[in-house]
Amino acid sequence: MAVWSEVKTGRLSSGLRLDAEHYQPLYLSYEKAVASGDLLGDLVVDIIHPVELTRVYEETGVPVLLAQNIRPNRIKFSPSVFMPESVRNLLARSRLHAGDVVMTRSGANFGDSASYFGSPPGASEYYACADCLIIRSNHTSSGYLASYFSSKVGRALLTRGSYGAGQPHISPTYLRTLRIPRFGQAEQRIHSMVEEARSFELFATSEYSRAQKLLLASLGLEDLDRGPRLFFQRTYSEIRDAGRFDADYFSPYYQFVLERLSENGKTIGDVASLARRKFTPTMGTKFQYIEISDLTGEAEALSQTIEAEEAPSRAQWIVQPGDVITSTVRPIRRLSALIGGEQGGFVCSSGFAVLSPTEVEPEVLLTYLRTPIISEILDLNTTASMYPAISEERLLRVPISLPSKSTRLKIVERIRASLSARRKATRLLADATIAVDRLIFKDLSS
Repeated sequence: MAVWSEVKTGRLSSGLRLDAEHYQPLYLSYEKAVASGDLLGDLVVDIIHPVELTRVYEETGVPVLLAQNIRPNRIKFSPSVFMPESVRNLLARSRLHAGDVVMTRSGANFGDSASYFGSPPGASEYYACADCLIIRSNHTSSGYLASYFSSKVGRALLTRGSYGAGQPHISPTYLRTLRIPRFGQAEQRIHSMVEEARSFELFATSEYSRAQKLLLASLGLEDLDRGPRLFFQRTYSEIRDAGRFDADYFSPYYQFVLERLSENGKTIGDVASLARRKFTPTMGTKFQYIEISDLTGEAEALSQTIEAEEAPSRAQWIVQPGDVITSTVRPIRRLSALIGGEQGGFVCSSGFAVLSPTEVEPEVLLTYLRTPIISEILDLNTTASMYPAISEERLLRVPISLPSKSTRLKIVERIRASLSARRKATRLLADATIAVDRLIFKDLSS
């Protein structure tokens, strides 16, 4: 069925866009729906494009948020990167202020926007990288503005204004021309929902951190000395038995950790089995798919709806509640998640190992796999350099030491509290964006 729009030259968008995609009927209808709103350019103090500097990262220094740290209506502070202290003054204009909205400017997730409520506890001020935009307003709340950009209408209008084929971008000039619908006190209610979600996320982070500290303390792996060693030596028999001779693996630090984890002689394969529930798509149906990029980095697994006819070749494993999935690709990123009760029957990528715990609580296994020192041990066992991955067989052979039953129960309690808080935050943020769309369409129909 043919679909077309007719636009007179006097109604062309600013910038004289002539591409047909820009004027498709859906975009025109959404433009009309918000036509009575205020121009974003009239609501903002500034739209800042952060300065572009040569990207040299260090272990500590000036904390910088990258584009991948920005998700729809939420900021993911971990992992952060740091630039040298020597560039702090050069980055001054890129410093985030509480109440700013941060938007990704380019790339696959261009337009993702979130409210910045300030640095998380224990962190210093943050700066935005050049792949982001900082929207600073004094006429509307950041929670409402970020929710509008994350809503169905807002996302569509951002997509409409993007430019570039292989690498889409959003420009400050276009943003200033966007109409922002106004809803009085309802805007503050939406902002409050986003603010409450942030509180839940802070609580979730705190509970998870406490669980991880419990685990490390029980294993005797807290406050380890990572001081540099000029040299160390190993015997030929040790190298032969290990089947490798790279220096990192035999460093005293990692050898101490491995010895501590091996004290009871158990491996991950002894406490969890590899679940092999093969997925076969049924044509004409849909399924929920978990890709590696769907892991939030905070032990949550999101998903996307996929048509069976479009099922990627990597959609291979069916997951069930209580499974722990962990990325075998670049395990240093700590991408592991616990499958929730509502996710039974979902499908995950072959890039995950699906572990079904048998002699350990799923929450404890999740915490173990996501502990930084364990992710380093997993990374030591990867092969290849451009696309480092750990085989499932080698993953199952990684040693594991478990805390006492009482300690494990405390870890379970804190992890459940953390995951519950994150689910509440996710629901609140989803409700905030839905509320924006409902207000827009209600206003249009009245």
